[in-house]
Amino acid sequence: MDNYHITKTDNGWALTKEGAARASKTAGTKAEIVSLATEYLDGKTASLKIHKEDGTIQEERTYPRAADPTETKG
Repeated sequence: MDNYHITKTDNGWALTKEGAARASKTAGTKAEIVSLATEYLDGKTASLKIHKEDGTIQEERTYPRAADPTETKG
């Protein structure tokens, strides 16, 4: 499973594959990059960590949802 991160940059927001030197996608707003990431990761098995502006992790998503290794109720 590939790991991707959405992080704040000097020019907006970036979607970067863990270990990569360059961003896979960039956008001006966080909402735009989350939307682009959802489209980009469609059909891939990946983990997406969405960071806050301060760098801490706000949310983690797994694509596809069925690949999520944690079991949750409801």
